[in-house]
Amino acid sequence: MDRRAFIGTMAGGLLAAPFAAYAQQAGKVFKVGELHPGNGSEERLAALREVGYVEGQNLVVERRHAEGRLDRLPALATELVGLKPDVILATGVDAIQAAKKATKVIPIVMAFAEDPVGKGLVASLARPGGNITGVTLVAAGTMAAKRMDVFKEAVPRAHRIALLTWQRMEAAQVKEAEQAARALKIETVLVEVVQNGDYDGAFSTLVAERADALFVVSNPVLNRDRKRIIALAARHRLPAIYEWRESAEDGGLLAYGAKFRELNRRVAAYVDKILKGAKPEDLPVEQPTTFELVINLKTAKALGLTIPPSLLGRADEVIQ
Repeated sequence: MDRRAFIGTMAGGLLAAPFAAYAQQAGKVFKVGELHPGNGSEERLAALREVGYVEGQNLVVERRHAEGRLDRLPALATELVGLKPDVILATGVDAIQAAKKATKVIPIVMAFAEDPVGKGLVASLARPGGNITGVTLVAAGTMAAKRMDVFKEAVPRAHRIALLTWQRMEAAQVKEAEQAARALKIETVLVEVVQNGDYDGAFSTLVAERADALFVVSNPVLNRDRKRIIALAARHRLPAIYEWRESAEDGGLLAYGAKFRELNRRVAAYVDKILKGAKPEDLPVEQPTTFELVINLKTAKALGLTIPPSLLGRADEVIQ
């Protein structure tokens, strides 16, 4: 073989190698296990489609949803691990903890955990270590105190606020909200939605407790059932604050928190990186840097409320 032929053969081989690797990657069908305390997150799967993973084409999604029964999460996590997914996508602290106990090998992308270092999910945000990384809502503590401040500004007449929680979950949020309320000279009453989803019973309790406003604790199950909560709040003429903007879009009075759609995109980006070979221990945990306040003026008018101009001026969106 002459020199030109040799060089041509070598060049062709070098070009063919990455092309073959790309073709192998492009033709692979990936398996993602979804562990969720509620009924799953179609928004998150939509975010995966945006980065090229389409269920039924190059993606298989094994869903394990607790449907609000948190005691089922450990068994569901074990089932998922047995299916050997390429990555597990776990939402909320309870699901992430269950996944962590079930495997130390399969990568886990966490979605929306609060205080992941304090809860022992990762060693640190910069160097998570182990097999877990992903997106946290806040590095330490919760957003509950800030939401309480915003709520009091919007509804200054509120003096007894019900904290709606699911099975007494999210103790850190409840504690932070109670502390913030005490500083504002507001009484709080904790109202639990029991396991069978008895929202009517929960609202009967908060009415009996003479609550004049409603603080909905951030929780995947309560977010899933937000339309039911919003309808009951309207029926009982209770102003309410939520975390995600979707609640205000669906008729809730106020929402203050991180941008839900953007967080889902960041979660999908982590899944994408891991499916392309990155190791969780090398991917720092991300936290949101921007937050949004959404006010539904139509709901405010229905409740006979006048939102202070100072708060309206700070809103990212006002729904008329």
